[in-house]
Amino acid sequence: MASLACASLVSPVGLLELRGSEAGLQAVEFVRLPTEPATSTPPREVATCLKPAYEQLRAYFGRELRDFDLTYDPALGTEFQRQVWQQLTYIPYGQTISYLTVAHRLGNPLAVRAVGAANGQNPLAIVVPCHRVIGANGRLTGYAGGLMRKKWLLDFEQPPRQTTLF
Repeated sequence: MASLACASLVSPVGLLELRGSEAGLQAVEFVRLPTEPATSTPPREVATCLKPAYEQLRAYFGRELRDFDLTYDPALGTEFQRQVWQQLTYIPYGQTISYLTVAHRLGNPLAVRAVGAANGQNPLAIVVPCHRVIGANGRLTGYAGGLMRKKWLLDFEQPPRQTTLF
């Protein structure tokens, strides 16, 4: 069994904890609010298996990256959860879809609640963009990191508004 590595990354949505091994990334979790004091693991101390996730998350929050290219631990979740999470990776940066749309894409429009449950169990916050899934009515619905984080992430992914001086 591969040894588990951990790293912390301070982000605009709070402290993130990254966990993984040579098998792949296992978790990106919110562990502190943005208002709570925290420090990132220094880049030179991040385990080799976590460096891609650490660097890509830094680039995402720096507006230098929109799509993650990471290896995930294949042992994560059930087969259905993995299918849902795979669908989430197809949602383009800055866009949202409904739980119903995800269920349709899986070929099972009656699985809306199961899709919602799988979405809520996503261990890879931000990199598998469950924050981009909203209610069919366009409203923000549950998010394991809290609705304030979901709203922040969705707003962050929108193009900056142009302002005119005159």
